[in-house]
Amino acid sequence: MKHFLLSVFFLLSACIFVAAQENIYFTNPLILDILKGNYNPEDYMPDEVIADPWEISSQLPEQVSADSMKATLLALRPFHTRNTGSDTISADTGIGAARKWILSQFDRYSEAREGRLLTGYLQFDQDVCDMGRHKNVVAVLPGRGASDPSSIIIEAHMDSRCAGNCDVDCLAEGMEDNGSGTALVIELARVMSQYVFDHTIVFMTVTGEEQGLVGSNAYATYAVAEGLQIKTVLNNDIVGGIICGETSSAPSCPGLNHIDSTQVRIFSFGGFNSAHKALGRFIKLEYAEMIEPIAQVPMMITLMSAEDRVGRGSDHIPFRENGYDAIRFASANEHGNADVGNEEYHDRQHTSGDILGVDTDGDMEIDSFFVDFNYLARNAVINGNAAAMAALGPDRPSLASAGQDGDYLYVEIDDPLDYNHYVVGLRIHSHDFDTLYYITDGKSGVFELPSRELNIFISVASIDSNGVESLFSEEVLSRLTSTGEPDETADIELFQNKPNPFDESTTISFMMNSPGKVHEASIVITDIKGNLVKRIPVEVQNGMNEVLYHHGYNMTGTYLYTLYIDGKQIQTKRMVFAN
Repeated sequence: MKHFLLSVFFLLSACIFVAAQENIYFTNPLILDILKGNYNPEDYMPDEVIADPWEISSQLPEQVSADSMKATLLALRPFHTRNTGSDTISADTGIGAARKWILSQFDRYSEAREGRLLTGYLQFDQDVCDMGRHKNVVAVLPGRGASDPSSIIIEAHMDSRCAGNCDVDCLAEGMEDNGSGTALVIELARVMSQYVFDHTIVFMTVTGEEQGLVGSNAYATYAVAEGLQIKTVLNNDIVGGIICGETSSAPSCPGLNHIDSTQVRIFSFGGFNSAHKALGRFIKLEYAEMIEPIAQVPMMITLMSAEDRVGRGSDHIPFRENGYDAIRFASANEHGNADVGNEEYHDRQHTSGDILGVDTDGDMEIDSFFVDFNYLARNAVINGNAAAMAALGPDRPSLASAGQDGDYLYVEIDDPLDYNHYVVGLRIHSHDFDTLYYITDGKSGVFELPSRELNIFISVASIDSNGVESLFSEEVLSRLTSTGEPDETADIELFQNKPNPFDESTTISFMMNSPGKVHEASIVITDIKGNLVKRIPVEVQNGMNEVLYHHGYNMTGTYLYTLYIDGKQIQTKRMVFAN
């Protein structure tokens, strides 16, 4: 019940502040021209062009500075609060002073990079916490391929809060949530503005995340209205802490003071044929190929089942809702579930305790930090590498056909650009690729399968002459076609859940192979003795249907899930939880 009430609290807190957004525009009109492709790329070329993807990738771990991001966080502390409704007049305090300082950093980097960064605000009017006008801070690095103006966005919310959503007086330094993400975006603007990319990259700190994702919603709404093309959105929210709190929002970290400095989580929407999950797989692949071999401390990238933590949300969601591919980076460990209304809540998130660290020896200097700057730097490198490869890589192809007979996979690729070099990704039981196959000098291939499976999921990416992959195509479900297997013509088929499980959620899927009117459907989960655990209503559509089940941390044992349609038991399968 506590978790249910918490979810309701956050949903209500997000909805209370939603109002019409009006008068959305860039204060620097050149930014809109860039994002529409109305510019001469030569005007933004540096004297020395560094555009080789492998050179950029190899330099990122050296160029991204933990000390630089520490300096950013130290500079953000004195603003006292960055609450969305706080002071916009003062030069020293509040959201106004903070965003001016962020803009000054972007301006400084632009000056150091031959004026290549176009800086300004995305301004919009909306009543949030009795404040009527708000601003996201943006720095735009124009791409050299204006004929395809689709952009890559690296974003984080700059606002902070205490227990009260609109408490503008409390100390709200917000160092983990979300000074860490803000520092990451500012650092990547500094580092990446020295390079040249085919696509435009937008570095953005948004306002109003804590009051309903209003800043990111303003940008996404404006992008749709202006017909702006967005290739990917990389959102960073709480990406610098490594210490688990007494509480944390599920999917949770193990417990109080647990440390995890080598894992970052990627949250995204959907399961089968999700462009957002595919973006996560692309990020993992580029990291594994380009950064991990040279990393002093390798990172584990975990693709989460859910779009965000249970009952929570972040700034990738408005972009996804408006049709853009978007994911969220988050630390493996989180210090609190933000249940600030609970008198027993002792963690730092959404309190005045979300500070940079503490002075343990009394010399008036912080010497024990809650943000791990080296961990933050490693997360920044993952972001930067993913954005760079998305901005430099080829266009994605599509699958003309894919089939399997249980022993072999048959693939044909549709690619009018004739790269004739592709990687085929195969998934079976998880969000990650189980196997990668490569095609060279052609658009078709036959591959031996690693195991005999009824259903496999296939997608494909192009590989250019530099060895860089495109984003992956739409995913295709390839079903076993040999005889002696379950009847493929069955109207309804329940699939094995996936993952089984790797985090606190798992996806239960079923296929409706023929249209028909369904009055009521549900997935019923029971323990092995038949005791009801949960009943999940389902709105059935023709084709693939998916249900996300949050089973909880440290839940172990064997459970059953059954599909019921109009009171009839269709099929039952087992799932085994081991975490």
